Amino acid sequence: MVADAESGEVLASHNAHWRLPPASTLKMLFADTVLPKFPKTQKHTVRASDLAGMGAGSSLVGVKENLDYTVHDLWLGVFLRSGNDAVHVLSAMNGGVPATVRDMQAKAKKLNALDTHVVTPDGYDEDGQYSSAYDLTLFARSGLQNADFREYCATSTAQFPGEYKKNKKGKKVRMSFGIQNTDRLLTGIDIKPYKGLAGVKNGYTSKAGSTFTGVAQRGKRVLLVTVMNPQKSEPYGVYKETAKLFDWGFDAADSVNPVGTLVRPGPAGLNQSHASADGKKNGDEHTQASVSGGDSGGMWTAAGIAAGSLAVLGAVAYAVHRRWPRRG
Repeated sequence: MVADAESGEVLASHNAHWRLPPASTLKMLFADTVLPKFPKTQKHTVRASDLAGMGAGSSLVGVKENLDYTVHDLWLGVFLRSGNDAVHVLSAMNGGVPATVRDMQAKAKKLNALDTHVVTPDGYDEDGQYSSAYDLTLFARSGLQNADFREYCATSTAQFPGEYKKNKKGKKVRMSFGIQNTDRLLTGIDIKPYKGLAGVKNGYTSKAGSTFTGVAQRGKRVLLVTVMNPQKSEPYGVYKETAKLFDWGFDAADSVNPVGTLVRPGPAGLNQSHASADGKKNGDEHTQASVSGGDSGGMWTAAGIAAGSLAVLGAVAYAVHRRWPRRG
């Protein structure tokens, strides 16, 4: 899926409504749902029950029970390390995993993301859990209207709170350790970073394969690209395919006819015809054959990505200095 982040125009799509396991890209919907509910300075002391129910082999940031963390710490763990432990703690704060799943499904419905069924808040493989490239694009576009979402997804490295240890004077102090974003197009680990990229979220499970949604800016153009489970068996294939689609999108944006427009949230979006909303016509996917290599109405507000005191290190997270739609 290649779409203009501001206008919502879909420049290209291929099987964009296939319902596939989303892996950790589903955490974008989790953030859309839960992030606005708690101030980033709020603290929470982790209980053992908060960490119960995580799938075997889950990605973790290193949250420990009986220690306190700020909401800001936990979201860094979600976005940078795709930490299912951080997701489960935030879910516990939100009333528990079942309540959070219900909230996420309701949010997906509000965004008119009709290809999505949520079973777990962290994207871990479960029977009946699926989304689509189209819906993941909607989740990213919705999240990018939130300044905190933009900050977290654009952060390359940060310090995460560790355990308490005695210093040389015998006083207990809270240690910390460095964490790095698993988005290789952002950090440039093992592959070339994509200039202008500012997040959003990557994922991988054995069932889903590799999944990725990214946002990037070149000049005044801001594009969203989503790739799910590329079939080429090459290292970091999902990132390489995404980079190629970004290159194509930036080159072709002013010369191709859009194949559709991203559906708006709420009842207004439901009134959009299939053909104009998602590139489908009479039930068939309409594909932009030349690919080889939010609500846009109303006022816009200046955004941009600010890493603040997080001291983004390594590859630079290039700021998206564009304007995003008002919520709803």
